[in-house]
Amino acid sequence: MLEAPPSAQLVEAFANTVDVELGTDDVTEPAQLAAWLSERGLLPPGGRISPADHDLALRLRDGIREELGVHAGDSPDALRVAAAEEALRELPLLATVRRGAGPSLIPDPGLPPAKQALAAVAIAWSELLATGEVARLKRCAEHACAWVFWDVSKNRSRRWCSMRVCGNRTKARRYAAKHAAGSD
Repeated sequence: MLEAPPSAQLVEAFANTVDVELGTDDVTEPAQLAAWLSERGLLPPGGRISPADHDLALRLRDGIREELGVHAGDSPDALRVAAAEEALRELPLLATVRRGAGPSLIPDPGLPPAKQALAAVAIAWSELLATGEVARLKRCAEHACAWVFWDVSKNRSRRWCSMRVCGNRTKARRYAAKHAAGSD
């Protein structure tokens, strides 16, 4: 089984701070986002997130979630993607030239801690795009779920976070619709 790289694990966790099925959001307040970032070692303990940085994070998350739905045939919401692109411009990254000296992208050292933490998410997203591994990170095709998952299938064809739950729901609906149409 192919394990998700750390960059994918971070982006997946960030995208899944919202749970469409349960209608919950783990980072609705700046303090919740600060705690989430601190738990992952991205923000120093006790670090604060301003309302503007919170908004930046939500725009970034929404745009990433939109892009991850493309594999299921969804057309990304252009406004959300544009808002995420704008958020990325507010998180400047620097490339390093030293091989073997750690990551090749780093947050701009001049950024405040909150933006450096969010830049780490931007770096993870950028790494997935650059390596092509973003093709394995997907949003569940079951719209009532929309959970983000790492596709471990050999040919990267998985559509649902769980075949037993979401895949079964979708196939059961198709079956019922087909048989209901046939009984008319």
